[in-house]
Amino acid sequence: MPLLYDELASWWPLVSAPEDYAEEAAFYTRLILARCEGPCETMLELGSGGGNNASHLKSRFQMTLVEPSAPMIAVSRALNPELEHSQADMRAVRLGRTFDCVFVHDAVCYMTTEVDLRAAMATAAEHCRPGGVVLMAPDYVRETFRPGTDHGGNDGAQRSARYLEWTWDPDPSDSSYIADYMFMLRDADGTVRTEHDRHVEGLFPRDTWLRLLAEAGVDAAAVPLEHSEVEAGISEIFIGRKLR
Repeated sequence: MPLLYDELASWWPLVSAPEDYAEEAAFYTRLILARCEGPCETMLELGSGGGNNASHLKSRFQMTLVEPSAPMIAVSRALNPELEHSQADMRAVRLGRTFDCVFVHDAVCYMTTEVDLRAAMATAAEHCRPGGVVLMAPDYVRETFRPGTDHGGNDGAQRSARYLEWTWDPDPSDSSYIADYMFMLRDADGTVRTEHDRHVEGLFPRDTWLRLLAEAGVDAAAVPLEHSEVEAGISEIFIGRKLR
């Protein structure tokens, strides 16, 4: 498991602030409500991480969160104490009930093989009622990926974090790329340490996403992500109805 989701998890709100997710969550909400047949009240989020998306989506949906990392669940519970959390892997979890919509944000990027991606889609479809909506939001599809860098971070009351992100693809013939992070973490006593954290993430053609979703029983389409801070044409999300 990457350091960010394990021993560095407590730094997550300073690396990626919850308030930065408001615009994106509103976009997903509009798409889901436009496609859902019948009432759209309950949502399952798979790979919910530190709960940043949920902190906005919970104003519209009754949410259940599934996340494999116990330290990240602790972060999410501090932000969303009223929500149900379960520690489980999106490839295998079975809760025994269905929801009006199933949402998977960029945690789906950690599915690095078609076997893993198919398993995550099967989980999403099994937990979605007929006529409900499945939405998956990878960072890239193969057709839109390009290497690049990003940076960010935030100050807290006592601690601060900054990061540099470097995405690159050492082997364009396989189904993954690499996101290397360098974190600078300043503690309350003023000491600063650095940590390198490598994330191996999945990269699949658009047609693969659509084919696997169809196999799972979801009639899906690719939709460009609309966000004021994301260049048009770089990110696509996949959304569709669970077939009856």
